[in-house]
Amino acid sequence: MRLSVLFVLGSICLCGGLFPLRAQTDEIQVYDAEIEDKGKVGLEIHNNFTPDGLKTAAFPGGIVPDKSWNGAAEWAYGVTDWFEAGLYMPLFTLHSESGASFNGYKFRALFVKPHAAEQKFFYGMNFEFSFNQKQWDPRKHTSEIRPIIGWHLKPIDIIINPIVDNSYLHGLKGLDFAPSARVAYNFNDMWALAAEEYADYGTMRDFQAGNQAMQEAWAVVDRKGKTYSIETGIGFGVTSASDKVTLKFMISRDLN
Repeated sequence: MRLSVLFVLGSICLCGGLFPLRAQTDEIQVYDAEIEDKGKVGLEIHNNFTPDGLKTAAFPGGIVPDKSWNGAAEWAYGVTDWFEAGLYMPLFTLHSESGASFNGYKFRALFVKPHAAEQKFFYGMNFEFSFNQKQWDPRKHTSEIRPIIGWHLKPIDIIINPIVDNSYLHGLKGLDFAPSARVAYNFNDMWALAAEEYADYGTMRDFQAGNQAMQEAWAVVDRKGKTYSIETGIGFGVTSASDKVTLKFMISRDLN
């Protein structure tokens, strides 16, 4: 069983008014199509902190990104060698002004090419279904569709997640395009240096470009160990619709 603890310091959200409505995120991660082994259970704890972020919430009554700490416990179970089921619960926020809050929960279904870590070309598809509290997202029910496309080119990894978010009530016109990508150089089986990019271009009916789109660039270091694995990095917003500085730290552990 893999126990992963992700302290992801940072958040990705846009302010209301000039920019389209977007909530914060509990997860800053590029999926690589690796899943728990069949019959194994894993836990990932995600934490986001924004040391220098937007000073206005994405919507009235929402959480202000600046100085907010967001987190989630993600429970995963390897159903087959190509399917992993997951549950994010609880989702939470700690903020110096608004205090602590429970933000909801979500279910996840991840389908992948078996043994993706051993494949030159790999792929997958992740589906998430969220049940949100009003301070986290004004839409009670939302979903995510995350395609996974990648190449292990030894020593280079290239991974793309062209994510599409949606609210159940808004149909195809409410689809929000929020892609992420990762290019990593593996020095050996333990150490890797990566560049990651996260963006949000808004909905298909209100597509944003240039300075109005959220875009963040990250530098990330990974260390994989027999007992613990660590990923840490720093991200910078490259548009005015982005938080200025974000940090992340991940630690994972296998229990059996």
